[in-house]
Amino acid sequence: MPSAEAGTDGVAGATVICLDVGSTFTKALLVGLCGAEEGQVLATAEHRTTVEGDVMDGVDACLAQLAAADPRARDAEVLACSSAGGGLRIAVLGNEEFVTAEAGRRVALSSGGTVVAVVAAAGRSATDLERHLRDAVAEARPDVVLLTGGTDGGNAEVLLTATAALVAAGWRGPVVAAGNVDAAEQVGDLLAAGGVPHVLAPNVVPRIGVLAPEGARAAVREVFLAHVIGGKHLSARPDFAALVRGATPDVVLTGVELLAGRAGDVVVVDVGGATTDVHSVVEIDPEDATLARDVVAPTRVTRTVEGDLGMRWSAVSTLEAAGLDDDPVLLDAARQRRERPGLLPGDETDPEAAHAVEERLARAAVGLALRRHAGRSRVVVSPEGRVVERTGRDLREVALLVGSGGVLRHGRPGVRERVLRGALADDGGGWQLPEGGQVAVDDRYVLAAVGLLAGRHPGAATRLADSLLAQAPAALSVEA
Repeated sequence: MPSAEAGTDGVAGATVICLDVGSTFTKALLVGLCGAEEGQVLATAEHRTTVEGDVMDGVDACLAQLAAADPRARDAEVLACSSAGGGLRIAVLGNEEFVTAEAGRRVALSSGGTVVAVVAAAGRSATDLERHLRDAVAEARPDVVLLTGGTDGGNAEVLLTATAALVAAGWRGPVVAAGNVDAAEQVGDLLAAGGVPHVLAPNVVPRIGVLAPEGARAAVREVFLAHVIGGKHLSARPDFAALVRGATPDVVLTGVELLAGRAGDVVVVDVGGATTDVHSVVEIDPEDATLARDVVAPTRVTRTVEGDLGMRWSAVSTLEAAGLDDDPVLLDAARQRRERPGLLPGDETDPEAAHAVEERLARAAVGLALRRHAGRSRVVVSPEGRVVERTGRDLREVALLVGSGGVLRHGRPGVRERVLRGALADDGGGWQLPEGGQVAVDDRYVLAAVGLLAGRHPGAATRLADSLLAQAPAALSVEA
């Protein structure tokens, strides 16, 4: 196995392997690092993620495929991200539900995690909070708790009560504490006394109306690498933990940020087996920020995870959310996919009909996920007169929409247009969905690779991102 540290002080070889150990499939790209091959995809590989045994079995299979395609892969540096075993599950514990708890939820999402619980501590007694936390943690089974609360220099009482209750509730997993910095030392002492591994991060809400996610996001990444990867027992081999650089959604968001630096405002929708994720990088118009109903200031980088929208584990709930569960044939097909996540259209007796089902599921998942992320605009009457009130993230003027997921990669000819154009139809009116710009499909899952390469091989990362942009002008237009 090539060393994960090769190339730290420079390019040690001509190629690098970017590996995404997904919940269903493990994908690998061999990317060039030198000369005309810099940022070029030289070979690809794919294998089912072997979570039922050791994930390194699937990883080894991908590496063997790459080596067979290009011998340089045998000595290439390997960089990996992972969402296997359910990815990163985060519980948020904050003060008020609509301020610090909401801020923590947004930070958790931007850190590559799925938020499985949000608990507000304000207004609860220590005993009640302890009981509530014990029940919430038992039900949600988080990998890490993100602890927030208070502005810097403000009242620290609720934050300290919440910390003590978390310890008393029996939580012994990792904690990222990102609340009032003036109470950070006391928070750390309480966690240490309880034997709770923790990282102290800058406050996510340092001042009223300000959201500062960067420090907490970095701390969550640190905890993921130090505690979660090994804690999931996905592999008995130590080289898996050595290869992984972050949670896949966090790494992808880094790739989207780099892409936005090249293309302008970008939105990426990734439809998977269990969730449909939407990543957006949109410059905030100060006037738009004042119109939003959000209690926490919007940020340029946003990610939402829709846990009820997906192609396999969440296929039935996708139909329910879209109001399509009254179709018995479609519902039966969704149930089959939920019960057999590895089922592919080619495995079924009527592949053409199976592809049609895949497209209907994908169109529903993508459309709902984009609407939940984008929100709506409407005219309301206020003391100042008629004003436009907005929720969510305004995507109407994004320069580039990127679709991702196996259904778009392996579907029938024309699947991109049928899924994406259908998903963008604004039947209800007022949805802040993309109205123009360009559309691309991440056919080779390069966004994860761009995120993996960004820190260590920025030149290759930039050229790889540009290769995705190069296919966008020839793609369909989202204009009606």
